[in-house]
Amino acid sequence: MRGDTVRVDVLGVGFDNLTLSEAAERGMELLHAGGTHYVVTPNPEIVEVCRENPAARAAVNGAALVLPDGIGVIKGAAMLGTPLKERVPGVEFAAGLLEKMAGEGMSLYLLGAKPGVAETAAERLRERYPGLRIAGFHDGYFQEDGPIVENIRQSGADTVFVCLGAPKQELWMAKNGLATGARLLCGLGGSIDVFAGTVKRAPKFWCDHGLEWFYRLCSNPRRLGRMMKLPVFLVHVRRAGRRK
Repeated sequence: MRGDTVRVDVLGVGFDNLTLSEAAERGMELLHAGGTHYVVTPNPEIVEVCRENPAARAAVNGAALVLPDGIGVIKGAAMLGTPLKERVPGVEFAAGLLEKMAGEGMSLYLLGAKPGVAETAAERLRERYPGLRIAGFHDGYFQEDGPIVENIRQSGADTVFVCLGAPKQELWMAKNGLATGARLLCGLGGSIDVFAGTVKRAPKFWCDHGLEWFYRLCSNPRRLGRMMKLPVFLVHVRRAGRRK
């Protein structure tokens, strides 16, 4: 299910052109649609991975909802003459979805992060979203998919937040989503750490001005290698724009 919108192509990745509130509404539509669906939230780094990895590109484009998490994606789409409405950060999409899920008494399974973090996140989410049911949780340190898939299936979770890092989480959802029995799976990177409070988001000013990436770099200089994907991404966008 992809709604009635035409996806915006950015270097081979098709993004759904939605606002944050529209994305949360679409997520709920998927939850009520029947079957199993998954959501991905690519940033420029993931788009670059998709350029080089056909399996990752297929997994990302195979999602029912592809949301632009990263100001670089927004700038890239504008440079290509196909602007997107706005950036849709994965953690904010998740928060909007959880609020709606809590209102309907739906259940959530958390998969990812270091041991103990998902449990802390679950406790905090219970407090923040009364009505939300926590079906279960598991850290991201596992060797075989089978036991995890079965655990999720047995939990009866409506939604699974899959936070294993890209492109592992996208490939995992594409491969295992249907077998989990969940109606919606969302690839959300480090969101479990944010919900647990072990990682803090940038202050509002930085987020509002598209500088969250810079704040994260200042907070953790070891991210520099990953951040270098952004200028590479913009160079590739410029080249693609010239070929149009």
